[in-house]
Amino acid sequence: MAPTPTVLERSIGTQAGPPCDEAATLADRFVAGDEAALAEAYRTWGGMVQSLARRVLGDAQDAEDVTQTVFLAAWRGRAGFRPERGALSAWLVGITRRKIVDALQARTRRADLVAAAGSLLVADGRVGAYGPYGGHGASDAQAVLDRIVVSRSLAELSEPQRTVLALSFFEDLTQMQIAQVTGWPLGTVKSHARRGLRRLEHFLESA
Repeated sequence: MAPTPTVLERSIGTQAGPPCDEAATLADRFVAGDEAALAEAYRTWGGMVQSLARRVLGDAQDAEDVTQTVFLAAWRGRAGFRPERGALSAWLVGITRRKIVDALQARTRRADLVAAAGSLLVADGRVGAYGPYGGHGASDAQAVLDRIVVSRSLAELSEPQRTVLALSFFEDLTQMQIAQVTGWPLGTVKSHARRGLRRLEHFLESA
C-alpha cells in the first residue's frame, strides 16, 4: 500500500534543507530553467526522495530509479510548480509519492507477467521439461513469451535480455545462478533483467 501524503510530508521535517529565503531563491532558479539549480536541488533533497522511496519499496536500486525519475519529472514539469501552494521540497514529495505508486504498480504488472507465464507452462505440461543450460527449454520459454506479448514487441528485446528473463522466469534461477550459467558478471545480469522487464512492461501496456 502506498503511504499517505501525511506520512510522506511529515517525513520532510526530518530532512535538512536550506533556509527559507535560500530555498525560495533556489525554487525560482529551478523554475526559470537554471540547470545548476537542478543539480543543487538534487544535492539538497535527493537523499530525502531516495529515503522515502527506499522506505516503501524496500529495494535500493528501485529507490535510486525512482529518485532519478522524480527529479526528471520535476525538471520537465517545473512550469507547473506554484510557490504559493508550498515549498519546492513539498512539491518534490508529492511527485515522489506518485512515482512510488507507479513503481508499485509496475511490480504488480511484472508479477502478473511471471504468473501468466507460469500458468501457461503448467497448462502446456512444460514445467521442468528443460534444463538450466538451454536446449529446447529456451525455445519453450520463447514460445510462452510469444503468447504473452506480440512477436513484434518481443523482437525488440535484446538477446541477452531474453536470455536472462527466460532463465529467471522459466528456469526459476536466481540472478547469481544466471551469472554462473551465462558467464556474465552479476551486475550485467541485473542490468539485463531490469531493462528487459521495463521494456516488456512497456510492450504489454502498448500491445
